[in-house]
Amino acid sequence: MSRESVPPPSSSPSSPTGGDPSTNNGPAQQPQAIPESAIHRSTNRDEDEDGNNGGTSGGVAVPNNPPSSVNSPSPLSASSAVSPPSQPISSLPSHSPYDSAPRKQPPGLLLLLIALVLMGIGLFINVNWLSLTSSLVALLLALRIFWVSIQPFIAEVISSEQVALTASIIGGVIAIIGLFQVTGVNQRIGEWFEDDTWSGVGALGDLVGAVGQILIAILAVYIAWRQYVISKDLTIQQNLITQQQTIDSYFQGISDLVLDAEGLLEDWPQERAIAEGRTAAILSSVDSIGKAKIVRFLSRSRLLTPLKRDRHLGRAMLDGMGGYQEDRDFGIRVIDLGVMLAASNLAGTDLRWTDLSDVNLVRANLASCDLVKSNLGRAILYAANLRGADLMGTRLFYGSLETASPRTRTEVPNYTTGSCTGAVVENADFTGVQRLSEQQRQYICMWGGEKTRSTVPGGCGNTLNKLGR
Repeated sequence: MSRESVPPPSSSPSSPTGGDPSTNNGPAQQPQAIPESAIHRSTNRDEDEDGNNGGTSGGVAVPNNPPSSVNSPSPLSASSAVSPPSQPISSLPSHSPYDSAPRKQPPGLLLLLIALVLMGIGLFINVNWLSLTSSLVALLLALRIFWVSIQPFIAEVISSEQVALTASIIGGVIAIIGLFQVTGVNQRIGEWFEDDTWSGVGALGDLVGAVGQILIAILAVYIAWRQYVISKDLTIQQNLITQQQTIDSYFQGISDLVLDAEGLLEDWPQERAIAEGRTAAILSSVDSIGKAKIVRFLSRSRLLTPLKRDRHLGRAMLDGMGGYQEDRDFGIRVIDLGVMLAASNLAGTDLRWTDLSDVNLVRANLASCDLVKSNLGRAILYAANLRGADLMGTRLFYGSLETASPRTRTEVPNYTTGSCTGAVVENADFTGVQRLSEQQRQYICMWGGEKTRSTVPGGCGNTLNKLGR
């Protein structure tokens, strides 16, 4: 069976739809002309008729070709030619130019004057109702003007909390009076006062006087306590300001003492001695935060670092990179803290990146102290309190863990092997220290002794106790 050919669709958009008898398997369907009344039909109905008139051939949809004899307008063009009904003019909102015009109200002062004039007229012609009405209106207007005028002043003098407190007290008193009236307490009090004997009244007066004196005494004690608290706070703030000024003066004085006119380090032995004396004096007169500030300043200025000196004048030698050479073996510090921080309170302070090597910190309180990247090599931490301190990256020794050992009084430190370069951690408290590395933990366990080993987080396990006690 041969496949029937399908004619191409017509490109005319204005022709009506219809079936082609040459492409349909059934009987031929005659095209029908669209009457003129179809122009006034809705677009949806025309589209339905257009879809129902399509022909098929063997299950394949075939577009409809209009006959050439039919010349009628397209339903789409006919429906689009019909314009929708316009909105009636009566339904449009109308705006009057007089609606948006602002209405000016007469001022209160003018109304007050009018009320006073009417009151005077009423009094003059002896009309009581006019005088009474005008008087009430004038009184209300006067009170309103007076309240508006004094409201800003009252807002400045009395706060909203005070107004609420006063209103609550007055409301509470009125509520108590009403409660007494309802429960009959007022009647009993009245009967008591109607009695001829006034001894009860005298006793009540004495009681009220005693209670008043007690309340006055309590108020006086409260005022004195508040004055003490305020005075204490002001004293603390003034001390902090004075301390900061003292520390700033110390910074400037040390800088002027150890630097020459060109900004180079020039520290002769007597200048170093004076700098150490000033440092010892100020460290003994400031609090823990002030001590931490001074230590950070001296450390970051490399005044606590042993510097390499020349063999002739003893001046610090430059390293060619904008700084001074460090010499742990034979270098000399500008300021040697020594025992200045022994038994001092540095709890909760910031000592990050500070050089505390060779510093005597016996019985020092370093609890909750930030010691990140600080240098504690050869520091004496005997019986020091390091509870909760942050020891991330803190140097406790030089060289390797196997050959490192704490400092001694007689032996010379070897910074290559680490012998006698470690910190003395005997009897120190490391309870709850943060970010403790494995090497730090092993060094503390080996050279801390039994008391220190019991405070190390995680325990020491099988780590050898080289201290022997």
